[in-house]
Amino acid sequence: MRLFLMQHGDSLPEEVNRERPLSGRGREDVARMARFLSVAGCRASRVYHSGKNRAWQTAEIMAEHLAPGVSPQVMSGISPNDPVAPVAQQVQGFSDDALIAGHQPFMGRLVAQLVAGNAELAVVSYRQGSVACVEKNAEGGWSLCWMMRPELLAA
Repeated sequence: MRLFLMQHGDSLPEEVNRERPLSGRGREDVARMARFLSVAGCRASRVYHSGKNRAWQTAEIMAEHLAPGVSPQVMSGISPNDPVAPVAQQVQGFSDDALIAGHQPFMGRLVAQLVAGNAELAVVSYRQGSVACVEKNAEGGWSLCWMMRPELLAA
């Protein structure tokens, strides 16, 4: 079972738009990432987001490519500074591949909790639009399979 943990794409500053939607660059980065992962064969049965506009828009774009026909759902407890233990426990029960679009520092802390059992460790270095793929083994342990950043993809 794989879990795709994504930081939302670049968004407009709050002083420009209080809702903080994705910027043009953010939309392009997320769409490019979605196309790349789709061609690579990545699929998700479920797609979640924090409920914030930028995460919802990111989840919508990703779902179009990785989970056609699936409507992204709000997942509580994945705001930037939420504790990761409840979500780490929740995803332990997942049996199908899923994608979660959220925020920093939460996403990095979730990866660290799943992979190393310690949310405070610096296991991955997110940038906006990045995706980390973690995989659960038969014993319920997690490992980091890969991480992809938008700047690694050709424009």
